[in-house]
Amino acid sequence: MTDTTSQVDGPAIGLDSTVPSTWSPTTWFAVISMAATSFALVSAEFLPAGLLTPMARDLGVSEGIAGQVVTATASVGAVTALLSNVLIGKLNRKTVLVGLSALAIGSNLVAALATDFWLLLLGRAGLGIALSGFWALSVAVVARLVGTNATGRGMAIVTLGVSLATIAAPSMGALISDWLGWRAATAMTAGLAAIAMLLQILSLPTLPASTSNSLSDVFRLTKRRTVQLGMLAILLLMTGHFAGSVYVRPFLEQVTLLGTGPIALALLGFGIASVIGNVAGGRLADANIHMALAVTGVLMAFSALALVLWGAYSGIAFALVTLWGFAFGMAPVVLPTNLSRGAADALEAAGSLMVVSFQVAISIGALFGGYMVDHFGASAPLTFTAVLAASTIVLALLQPRS
Repeated sequence: MTDTTSQVDGPAIGLDSTVPSTWSPTTWFAVISMAATSFALVSAEFLPAGLLTPMARDLGVSEGIAGQVVTATASVGAVTALLSNVLIGKLNRKTVLVGLSALAIGSNLVAALATDFWLLLLGRAGLGIALSGFWALSVAVVARLVGTNATGRGMAIVTLGVSLATIAAPSMGALISDWLGWRAATAMTAGLAAIAMLLQILSLPTLPASTSNSLSDVFRLTKRRTVQLGMLAILLLMTGHFAGSVYVRPFLEQVTLLGTGPIALALLGFGIASVIGNVAGGRLADANIHMALAVTGVLMAFSALALVLWGAYSGIAFALVTLWGFAFGMAPVVLPTNLSRGAADALEAAGSLMVVSFQVAISIGALFGGYMVDHFGASAPLTFTAVLAASTIVLALLQPRS
């Protein structure tokens, strides 16, 4: 991008649907800096999964209490998402993104140096603010960098950081914790955030605010049918996913009768497939967002239901878990792009609603999934996943064609 396009405010850069056939090196660098930020933030978010036991032992709390650091991050993130684009006002969006990375650095360092559980919670709360603020701005910023017709491809690169962090953070965190201690592992996430911040400073163009959102603007957006359907698609698909995916391991243990090694291999296949799904989802979302949403729902519904029906056969179970991973990889690209198409003139406000929808879906999915697995067995959450994913297909058919 030239200096002219880098610094244009509002519609000239944010809502222009004319996209060049190839991106300039400057554009690639800017989008990659966003992907590096998502990798750093999500790595820090998922890190406790690999550190829970030594963290709890060191701070003198139970593992159940230590696990609430994840709840703290999500809870603060849900509230912040609703207010973030209101509080930043007319601040330059590049300044905001760099500031959020700086907050992530500080929060991770506070967590790494925490001498008691409450300081650890404080650090995780700061991370929740950084996470929600970044994702609330992400679609709007990517659209300004690459144009709205290429938003899906741009978001695919950004959410690639999520897939990689999902695969790497828990396992690498556990290894580093065993080698250097959980505090060193946590401090390393501060280093990742510092690298991301440096990349943002070097690559992002100045992004003057094209609007200053108010809370009423955000709520007013929910009156649009396309936005309502976009939020409902997130709630259905992600509630279903998180209700079932958390309990894939118990299903593979109890129904497929796999040991720890094969289960780890199956979950690795899930993670690798999700990376591929990111790329495919971005291309399909730009080509036909309704088709992309329907395909995502079909693949997730089929893989979950087929696991319930034929998951006792190990080969079939491996293939279906991998297919589920592919569908999950598509979802973080397709769902925000779908929602943003109904609010092309208010992408930042739509970003707030998108993050809130995701956080609510995660909370509801975990709650319902836990209840069903305790009362109805390991297959019940997967059946729930299939039903909600299939409902998303209906939503794709109801979406107004632009």
